[in-house]
Amino acid sequence: MGDPGGTNSNGEAMNRPRVGLICNEKHAVFSEVAARLERVGVETTFFEPGRSLGESELSGLSLLMNKKVDPESFRALAWAESNGLPTWNGFVPLLLGIRPLGDWALDRVGFRVPLGSFEKPVGDHVAKTLVDFHSQPDPVLNGDGEWYQAHVPAPAIDYKYYAVATGSTIEVRVLKTTSKLHGEKRPLELVAPDPDLADTVRRLVTMTDAQALGVDLVVDDGEYWAVDVNPAPSFRHTGMEDDLVASVLARLVATRERVEADVPESLREMVEL
Repeated sequence: MGDPGGTNSNGEAMNRPRVGLICNEKHAVFSEVAARLERVGVETTFFEPGRSLGESELSGLSLLMNKKVDPESFRALAWAESNGLPTWNGFVPLLLGIRPLGDWALDRVGFRVPLGSFEKPVGDHVAKTLVDFHSQPDPVLNGDGEWYQAHVPAPAIDYKYYAVATGSTIEVRVLKTTSKLHGEKRPLELVAPDPDLADTVRRLVTMTDAQALGVDLVVDDGEYWAVDVNPAPSFRHTGMEDDLVASVLARLVATRERVEADVPESLREMVEL
């Protein structure tokens, strides 16, 4: 392919697009995504989650990606939005990590969602933190928390719907796992998405202008309940690395008129517009 930075049609030197990732650089999925982006001419820089980021770190980027629900991620994405830096999973999708807003959004697009409350219910419930910060404890059954969901008496199995907007479509895969409410979460197998549920996840991606989301569902007596939404999913065990790369490239192309770096033609050709 040669150097995608290369020169433009006027023979002028072109800058390589620069993508910043708020993510652990050894992350099993996003380290591979970054490596594949580098191979097609995109520079990548990892920022450790929880690190304070400002103009000196962000101003030279073409795109800012976020992989953690963290106070510093909110601040960095707010800076990006205020200063015209395009994002991949930006400030608005990250608001889904505020649990009442996440539940509202799930309900809005058509999911069946357990009743939520700030007050501890009398009956069986799931206790959660108000915001799904990555450093906070996991939800617990019948415990104390800041946000409460009525407990759905489902088997200890989650169906995790993962969605990625690739520019031409929104790809959806489903990973069946054990539930962490009843012990350690373990991946079991990839299963075929339910077409109606997949379309509902796609509506959520579109409504929030997200590039990638996860929705956790459980099944009780044949009915699916959406019990959580993840605006910064890991995508482990899903095999969606190609989709994630396509999503980033599509985002770079879509924002090419707003970024400082030119997007090489070789990258544009990889994205179906």
